[in-house]
Amino acid sequence: MNKLFQSYKSSFQGLSSESWMLSLVMLLNRVGGMVIPFLTVYLITELNFETDEAGIVMSCFGIGGLLGSIVGGWLTDKIGSFYIQFLSLLLASPIFIVLSTLETVLEMSLFVLLLSFINECFRPANSASIALYAKKENLTRSFSLNRLAVNLGFSFGPALGGFLAAISYAWLFYGNSIASLIAAFVFFWYFFKREKRNKKRVIEPEELTGLENTSSPYRDKWFIFFSLFCFLYACVFFQLFTIMPMFYEDSLGFNNVTIGLLLAFNGFFVFATEMPMVQFADRKFNVYINIVLGAVLLFIAFAWLLVDDSLFSCFMSMMFLSLSELLVLPFIATVAAKRSTEKNRGSYMGLQGLSISMAFVVMPILATRLVQEYSFSYLWWANIIVLIIVIFGFYGVKNKMPVSIKS
Repeated sequence: MNKLFQSYKSSFQGLSSESWMLSLVMLLNRVGGMVIPFLTVYLITELNFETDEAGIVMSCFGIGGLLGSIVGGWLTDKIGSFYIQFLSLLLASPIFIVLSTLETVLEMSLFVLLLSFINECFRPANSASIALYAKKENLTRSFSLNRLAVNLGFSFGPALGGFLAAISYAWLFYGNSIASLIAAFVFFWYFFKREKRNKKRVIEPEELTGLENTSSPYRDKWFIFFSLFCFLYACVFFQLFTIMPMFYEDSLGFNNVTIGLLLAFNGFFVFATEMPMVQFADRKFNVYINIVLGAVLLFIAFAWLLVDDSLFSCFMSMMFLSLSELLVLPFIATVAAKRSTEKNRGSYMGLQGLSISMAFVVMPILATRLVQEYSFSYLWWANIIVLIIVIFGFYGVKNKMPVSIKS
């Protein structure tokens, strides 16, 4: 037991203080992450939207994120990650309050798009900051620490959100607003005019062979292929936030508290296992093999639901989904960071964020339409087919990516 504890403790050692503070800010921000997981349910049950109308609103969330990834990455390279992160956190706060007062599809679509745009500008800037302040040998663990904060916040957020939604959905929006505001001021207090941890480049650029132009990720054809498979993976994985809550309520009849606990299980599981798991995987396997294994685990998660959809099976499926998350998301961020230089890292992170945001544009409309016309089982089968493509795609592209496979 002591050896296991020491191993777990060692997975957190050696990380920079800035990495810890960036993760604290992310934790404060994500503790308020109650709105998005319940937004689809809120639109249908409280505002009486049709299923396809809720899908349109959630697709606007994806469009805003798509634009935010591009603009946020570009602005990060132009004016620096500090201002983008601070303004993103600060400006999101009042929008959550406004959202709680809206009632029409058009109003919700426009403000959800705006909220997503502002939130997504934060992602490439935050990722660039992590890469800047991390020690080279701890890059993947630094990304994992940040994601650990996301999942810890996401554990408390939906669980608390489930109880608050039983009282009033308005409190979900207020909670997000307050948490975002607190995160903005904590971030400003710590990082304003702070000296960089190292004056020289923290992460040396990898040897890039066969690339005609390294100034932009949009000219890096193999990274674009890699981002395409990230997009397909995200189309399936991020149904966790939009489709799964609807499935739990509409198909299985779970109440808000049970839904919140299921979503919280994802966050607590990843919180408890990600750092030691990533440290082990980082030492034993290369980046791409970890990503492929993660895609296989997501395949198992949805295949499990096709066999049985009891509450126990929902928790088991969520466990495999969570394992997939911790093997894929930190390592695809590592690929983007190592594929770039300090001058274009924001753009690389922005393109990777773009692949995620595109999933939020396409997936809600297609998934809700498939559910409305057929059933959730048809959607699970579609997910399985997509994941087969993703598994072979990630495995195939690894031989074409001229980047060190060890982080």
